[in-house]
Amino acid sequence: MSAIKSISPNQAYEILQNDSQSKLIDTRTLIEYSFVGHPIGAIHVPFKRPPNWDVFPDFIEQLESHGITHSTPLVLMCRSGARSMAAANVLEQAGYQSLYNMDEGFEGDKDDNNHRGTLSGWRFHQLPWEQS
Repeated sequence: MSAIKSISPNQAYEILQNDSQSKLIDTRTLIEYSFVGHPIGAIHVPFKRPPNWDVFPDFIEQLESHGITHSTPLVLMCRSGARSMAAANVLEQAGYQSLYNMDEGFEGDKDDNNHRGTLSGWRFHQLPWEQS
């Protein structure tokens, strides 16, 4: 059974506010993180790199360079929740114990006009965010 818990952006925000040890890991690309925006206080550790979307081979080392250990509660997020779930699976296999995947991600699902941010996601729920 997986130790990864699926949570909403509001639940993620609550965990981050109530557990000072927890960290929010933004697994998106630098372009997404900088120009689309990111939650205030998020730690940026990209999981995959375009154009082939290969997993960064040093993803775990980059994560650990921020002082994160196997027992640090981690909330992982990406654009919509898929990349961050893949990252959570890699971390679970590496022995990380407290993992949360933010299902809606930062921008959420596409609406009928193929726009993100109108149905779900961190920004949709008006949680604190900024652009670089």
